[in-house]
Amino acid sequence: MSDVGMTPAQVEFVRTPDERFANVSSDFGFEPNYVMVDGLRMAYVDVGPADGPVMLLLHGEPTWSYLYRRMIPALVEAGYRCVAPDLIGFGRSDKPIERSAYTYNGHVAWMREFIEAVELPAATLFAQDWGGLIGLRLVAEMDGQFDRVAIGNTGLPVGESLGEGFDMWCAASQNMKFMDCGALLQRATTARELTEAEMDAYRAPFPDETFMAGAREFPPLVPITPDHASVAENKAAWSVLEKWDKPFLTLWAPGDPVLGQLHHEFIERVPGAAGQPHQEFSPGGHFIQDDCGEDLAAALITWMS
Repeated sequence: MSDVGMTPAQVEFVRTPDERFANVSSDFGFEPNYVMVDGLRMAYVDVGPADGPVMLLLHGEPTWSYLYRRMIPALVEAGYRCVAPDLIGFGRSDKPIERSAYTYNGHVAWMREFIEAVELPAATLFAQDWGGLIGLRLVAEMDGQFDRVAIGNTGLPVGESLGEGFDMWCAASQNMKFMDCGALLQRATTARELTEAEMDAYRAPFPDETFMAGAREFPPLVPITPDHASVAENKAAWSVLEKWDKPFLTLWAPGDPVLGQLHHEFIERVPGAAGQPHQEFSPGGHFIQDDCGEDLAAALITWMS
């Protein structure tokens, strides 16, 4: 059992030892920054010109800000300040050890507190997977925080199934003996082979099962039945997005068997998506940043300029 900390609210947590990340710097040489969120230490990357336009990059399950290693250099070179937090329970951020500590609304609240703690200026959001489930709620709830939004392979469900692919992943995530995140990322990356070092970087945050409560809990938190928590909040978010007329872009890998066709709903329902240079990337899988990171960055730079 790893050393266990306790927040003022009596939430037990573990913190991944720094040495687990010692070999990551070869392709992700960004020094982590830290801020306290609800009594937990949250890690984030903040690189690029301090006065440059801000890109908030949100990852999902079971990854961390390392997922953006192929995008950040090009965005910084183009003059953007990139802020990429590790969600609570992931990456270098603290990890509550009880699954009950993780809720959808709780993650939204943690990210809102992060944005306020770092005094994030108005930004462009790019979000994928759970980064989108959380980020799109923030877009709807934080008026004026976001100038434009881009998403890739994510969704905003309101009590209905996301499809057979997600249902299969949800079941598998609860039944696998140990969640080998390196192997998972490789299976969901179709355009290239991850190196052993890359797979180890995805394994790094999780030395053992004690650290994996968030990774285990995320899939069944997705509100795909009417009885799920956060259905009402997601419906409220959609009511805002259906009036959103700022630029809204989808950058998608339709070959993703989990969320590969959900971009059409956003294009049809969000007014700001009209006339935008939406792109599909093939080959490409669920973790589009690993498959097509440089191409995603180039598409964002062209769009934002």
